[in-house]
Amino acid sequence: MPDRPKSFVVHTLGCPKNQVDSDKLTGLLVSDGLSEARDPSEADLVVVNTCAFVEEARQESIDTILAVAEAKAPGSSLVVTGCLAERYGDELAEALPEVDRVAGFGTTLTASLEAAAGSGPAPVPVELGRPEARSVPAFDLLNLPRPRSPRPWAYVKIAEGCDRACGFCAIPSFRGPQRSRSVEQILTEVEQLDAAEIVLVAQDLASYGRDQGRGERRIVALVEAVAARTPRTRLLYLYPSDLNDRLIDAICATGVPYFDLSLQHVSRPLLRRMRRWGDGPRFLARIEDIRRREPDAAFRSNFIVGYPGETEDDHDRLLRFVEEAQLDWCGFFAYSEEDGTYSATLGGKVEEGLRSERLAELTELQDAITARRRDLLVGRRVSVLVDEPGVGRTHREAPEIDGVVDVPGALVPGTFADVTVTAAVGCDLVAA
Repeated sequence: MPDRPKSFVVHTLGCPKNQVDSDKLTGLLVSDGLSEARDPSEADLVVVNTCAFVEEARQESIDTILAVAEAKAPGSSLVVTGCLAERYGDELAEALPEVDRVAGFGTTLTASLEAAAGSGPAPVPVELGRPEARSVPAFDLLNLPRPRSPRPWAYVKIAEGCDRACGFCAIPSFRGPQRSRSVEQILTEVEQLDAAEIVLVAQDLASYGRDQGRGERRIVALVEAVAARTPRTRLLYLYPSDLNDRLIDAICATGVPYFDLSLQHVSRPLLRRMRRWGDGPRFLARIEDIRRREPDAAFRSNFIVGYPGETEDDHDRLLRFVEEAQLDWCGFFAYSEEDGTYSATLGGKVEEGLRSERLAELTELQDAITARRRDLLVGRRVSVLVDEPGVGRTHREAPEIDGVVDVPGALVPGTFADVTVTAAVGCDLVAA
């Protein structure tokens, strides 16, 4: 490796929250004098920001690390960070000798990058302790400055960690308890990004401001403040019990009535085994109430299929709910057993073959619903934010997650335009 690296590449896996971390790492490296390379073969420093939410994500992270290690230039440095590094640091370093450094979040990661960039002492290869021995990082990536968004939209993470104890989720064990940023920090970042659309993200968005059972939820005031500074404000990951009337009104007032509800299932007994709130009738009533207030509201949710103890009756309830709710977008995920979670101790495991059958049935049903809901937009006049030449989005499409709108190539990226939908092709729309 050269005495001081001059270029870097950051590969990001997982959710939008990881993308925020990568954006901040990019800003840190640029401020340290490095330039961003096009691919690993041209970079002196390569960072892989991993995901470890479920087994499929972990495997994708490992595959990406190996591919990057093979593609990177001889002598360049490979740093692995993110959830996989934080959760399995020691094992990861032992299993992957191709990796130069494995670093967790916060101070350990920035120390690794500064050392790799030649501005600090070389750290030990692994900078992690056992999860139970680690405290909350004194320095969060949240506090790093952010460069101007290269796209017309940008994710903004408003809190780190989570205070909930969902039976299937290991995230609190390595991301720590919820730590909300100040309104001032968030608004400063929003202004620095200078994006036409700001997408607020967190593990538990609606609990913003109320950390470890203390303080008051401040999400409504934050949404209003962000909306006053940017044309579009979108919220991702809302826990259904916290979706009260004030928050619904605040979301609708932004002009982006998009509701990403973390439902996970609709069977009351199964939700209690998941250590979750709610049931199908409550969810339907809330969705119907929102539609009465705002007929143009769009909805997204995610559901776990094959959680321990899921019966045929539970599955049938979910099928009926999906048909009745007519959500615009849905993600279905096969249950993945995570070490250290409550669900790993439960009996009633659902066989893989049955999980796959249920997953396919739900996916087929939702694909047809999404297609019908897209067909209903044909002939409508809609407002789109142009993301890039020929591609735009209405309020109904979250970036990188949902479908897009094919628009005339002459429309300028970063601007808004009124267009007429002329066709629907699967998840996407065509407009002129």
